[in-house]
Amino acid sequence: MVKAAPYAQLLAKGNVLYNTKKKQLEAVKENWAAIKFIYNPDKDVQLEAVKQDAWAIMFIRNPSKDIQLEAVWRNSHVIQFITNPSKDVQLEAVKQDGNAIKYISNPDKDIQLAAVKQDGWAVRFIPNPDKDIQLAAVKQSKDAIKFIRNPNKDVVIHCLLSIPQAAQLLQDPSYDLKWEKENE
Repeated sequence: MVKAAPYAQLLAKGNVLYNTKKKQLEAVKENWAAIKFIYNPDKDVQLEAVKQDAWAIMFIRNPSKDIQLEAVWRNSHVIQFITNPSKDVQLEAVKQDGNAIKYISNPDKDIQLAAVKQDGWAVRFIPNPDKDIQLAAVKQSKDAIKFIRNPNKDVVIHCLLSIPQAAQLLQDPSYDLKWEKENE
């Protein structure tokens, strides 16, 4: 006889072991992966699975916004498994870990800003960040400048001023700092 996990019985046609919400909740509490085998689970069952392990979101069809928020609050990287996450869900993910922005297609400026404020290095996942995004990134981590192609002049100055020797040099009137014209 083959020994199977209790939740695997859900695959059997006509199974009545998990036909109630109570039984589904018990199964998910015992092992969150049971959510894989529950057809159209109730919101409470989904929530319990996500509370057990945020990766359970992968197995929930069309999770509600509340379920999505709970999942990204617990592990921001699960946003990669959420189809068309709302702006609130995106914001929650990048507030938890700015690097989660790499899983968001076409993040708007608010999402970008929240990401780099949480982790300046998240700028590496933003193609062509504008001046505000660049500045927020280097304010959070001056090392973020190494991930910015063609940094804005104000961003470069901010970074230079954070180095005491460079700040002294920039304040010396005998030192003439010439900048190429920028397309702004």
